[in-house]
Amino acid sequence: MLKLLLSSSNRVHCITTVAPSLRVKHDSNSLLDAVGRFTGLTRRSPTNSLFRAFFCSDSSEGSGSGSESKPVVEVEEKGVESESDGSDSKASSAIVPAYPRPEDYLTVLALPLPHRPLFPGFYMPIYVKDPKLLAALQESRKRQAPYAGAFLLKDEPGTESSPSSESEKSVYDIKGKELFNRLHEVGTLAQISSIQGDQVILIGHRRLRITEMVSEAPLTVKVDHLKEKPYDNDDDVIKATSFEVISTLRDVLKTSSLWRDHVQTYSQHIGDFNFPRLADFGAAISGANKLQCQQVLEELDVHKRLQLTLELVKKEMEISKIQESIAKAIEEKISGEQRRYLLNEQLKAIKKELGLETDDKTALSAKFRERLEPNREKCPPHVLQVIEEELTKLQLLEASSSEFNVTRNYLDWLTVLPWGNYSDENFDVIRAQTVLDEDHYGLTDVKERILEFIAVGKLRGTSQGKIICLSGPPGVGKTSIGRSIARALNRKFYRFSVGGLSDVAEIKGHRRTYIGAMPGKMVQCLKNVATANPLVLIDEIDKLGRGHAGDPASALLELLDPEQNANFLDHYLDVPIDLSKVLFVCTANVVDTIPNPLLDRMEVISIAGYITDEKMHIARDYLEKTAREACGVKPEQVEMTDAALLGLIENYCREAGVRNLQKHIEKIYRKIALRLVREGSSNEPDISGKVVEPADVKAEVDDESDHHAAADKTNGDAESVGNTSHESETSVQVDTVQTNDQPKDSKDPTDSKEHHETEATKAVEKVLVDTSNLADFVGKPVFHAERLYNQTPVGVVMGLAWTSMGGSTLYIETTFVEQGEGKGALHLTGQLGDVMKESAQIAHTLARAILLEKEPDNPFFANSKLHLHVPGGATPKDGPSAGCTMITSLLSLAMKKPVRKDLAMTGEVTLTGKILPIGGVKEKTIAAKRSEVKTIVFPSANRRDYDELAANVREGLDVHFVEDYSQIFSLAFEYEDSKMGN
Repeated sequence: MLKLLLSSSNRVHCITTVAPSLRVKHDSNSLLDAVGRFTGLTRRSPTNSLFRAFFCSDSSEGSGSGSESKPVVEVEEKGVESESDGSDSKASSAIVPAYPRPEDYLTVLALPLPHRPLFPGFYMPIYVKDPKLLAALQESRKRQAPYAGAFLLKDEPGTESSPSSESEKSVYDIKGKELFNRLHEVGTLAQISSIQGDQVILIGHRRLRITEMVSEAPLTVKVDHLKEKPYDNDDDVIKATSFEVISTLRDVLKTSSLWRDHVQTYSQHIGDFNFPRLADFGAAISGANKLQCQQVLEELDVHKRLQLTLELVKKEMEISKIQESIAKAIEEKISGEQRRYLLNEQLKAIKKELGLETDDKTALSAKFRERLEPNREKCPPHVLQVIEEELTKLQLLEASSSEFNVTRNYLDWLTVLPWGNYSDENFDVIRAQTVLDEDHYGLTDVKERILEFIAVGKLRGTSQGKIICLSGPPGVGKTSIGRSIARALNRKFYRFSVGGLSDVAEIKGHRRTYIGAMPGKMVQCLKNVATANPLVLIDEIDKLGRGHAGDPASALLELLDPEQNANFLDHYLDVPIDLSKVLFVCTANVVDTIPNPLLDRMEVISIAGYITDEKMHIARDYLEKTAREACGVKPEQVEMTDAALLGLIENYCREAGVRNLQKHIEKIYRKIALRLVREGSSNEPDISGKVVEPADVKAEVDDESDHHAAADKTNGDAESVGNTSHESETSVQVDTVQTNDQPKDSKDPTDSKEHHETEATKAVEKVLVDTSNLADFVGKPVFHAERLYNQTPVGVVMGLAWTSMGGSTLYIETTFVEQGEGKGALHLTGQLGDVMKESAQIAHTLARAILLEKEPDNPFFANSKLHLHVPGGATPKDGPSAGCTMITSLLSLAMKKPVRKDLAMTGEVTLTGKILPIGGVKEKTIAAKRSEVKTIVFPSANRRDYDELAANVREGLDVHFVEDYSQIFSLAFEYEDSKMGN
């Protein structure tokens, strides 16, 4: 009885056992013995061998295999008649003589093979899903005619040849003539060894060729039995080819254990081994595709068949080599990593036994405790308790768990914060005054507030944190003032901007349960500065956003409130932090957009801007030096006159700040640098590669380097201002100016070093920047004179306005349109807002009342249609400070009297003629001085604001503080009458 063990591999595993009653015939002179000798294989006894192979007794044509075929050995039966009368199981597991013989079958059932052809002498299991075909096969076995034809199925056009479950399903569905057309012509006569369910075991016998179809259900075909073409056993070419096949098989055996099993079993149980069987065997057990195997099956010339098999075996040899190299590389990689891992584990174990190293968790705990130790006494008790609990928790967690990383990061933040660690502050008022004066020009009110803070700290011995808000237009130096305050107080400086910030987590931190959670900006600040009393600059606090993640302005309340920030609670740390010693400095362009609860917690210091005189000092003492050094220009190579600087400030940089002035000065020096390089008059390195500098220039550069803080200011916010304590910078006067007529011998590289130094000092072309050539450097003027009229005509009055860029003058013009009985009306233009429109209506009503009082017989307003216009229609205008100016303009037109030429006014008027206070006194005063106005009218309620202005701002002004419009009337018109009379 033959026991069949099927393999899951595509290749053939020859797995059958031989009954003890069966005797295997061996031909000692057969060619397969040569295979055994070449391969060095030892024969195993039939009783102990796990793998057996059988060949049919009548398979004289050769042997072969498919991907699922099993080889069969020739056996000699004893007592054939008794065996044939035995059970059906014996008849299915051994080949018995049957009558008629296999070659007598000319009509057979056609079995489709989807994957590989069946070679003579090999087993192959197939699955038959067609019930009719399965019944016909069972009926054939019962009639002692268990034979059928096994034919390889052709690939369907347009599909891949690789087998898949879908292709198998389609094979089962093909029937009849369609199946007949899909079959290869050459197949194998197969004996039906056994049928178990829908699985049929086939044993290949000989080659067949289909001639015609007999019936469709099940498919039955007529066949011709094929035989090999005659060949000479002693042909040297055939022998050489067969020995090359055997030699290749031997080489493959060295690398492939699967092949070793095939050949070992085949060599032990082969019968009459010959050349055709060798060719079929090599092709059957190779990994070639089904078309190549079908080509071997169809080949009847033994020599050609051996050649085809040799190609397949050689290809298999190359695949085995590649497989071996891949396996070797992977094995080396895995073994190397495994070896490294084992060595590391052994090293850790050894170090742990010797006490040289602890494990990772112990090392982490030791690191955290060591970091906390310097501040342990200053650390609050509740924080120490949390740290100890987290350290205990860390020891109980596995290092690979996610909770371990969360706890480790949490401890990292907790232990790195400067609990109770304060930096030593400077309470020297004189030194602080010097530092502030070095960095900034003017800004007396800001400096006084900082000095007050220092003085209080000196008297108390400690300083409490405050919240200062610096408000002003861009470029006035708000951010750089924060840096200077930190330097004066000897505090660490940290800056972050909240412009456009819409996430509360940036202020209060994330919850630790979130992935990528981080503390808020304040905790990050304390980590960076490593002190608990830094100066924190919160930039652009007026530009806070509000998104779906909450309201950051509300979150800042806890941070900036002196009553709350002593116990500031960050969501990530979840322990209170004392921020009461932190000095907060906020910057804003306008305070109107800051929420009132937040603004209420700040001390607002307004920085209005700079007048022309201040800008001149700033440009000379700081901006010009910084720009010159940044462009690599020497002081003796350029001279910028005061007139050029004044023209630059008046005609190009009229805004309140100095950032635009800095840009224009840098632009001038860049163009100067380009001109010097083009003319070849810049300082070139001498032979030794050193740039020659005159001694006095080098000393001056060294003197400039002492003011390093100012450079930090400009790079950070570009709102820097100059330095009053510096000496005025003057260009180095050079007697000799290089011209094109001078000889070029001074530049000869063969000259001595001393000669180069002399020429480098003398032969410098000085670039002079004056009003005549200023436009060549910065282009045409951007601003023209704000004063449109030297003598204001009738109906035109100069007012003063406040803008976010500073103050400006604002003319209000009124003209007569038409006159008629009862046509009194007022038309407004100039893109005025609702407030100014209402002011115009009030001014029109009040002007009629005043005119009726001054000139009772003048019906001008009752019968005249008027047009009031504010120039600059592209700029929106609105604000409650133009009422008195509008009244004066209307009365000037009605009385046909111009106002004095050097008069400007501002103030809101009620219907009874009372003058209300206004804002922006400093900005409006600066704007009046810029327009060369000598007389200014302010509401009397603003007298205190004017008295707080610096002396240089008030110098040369005649300011009148009025409570009623009648005082303005006398200043504007009666003064003019008396002057004209004189």
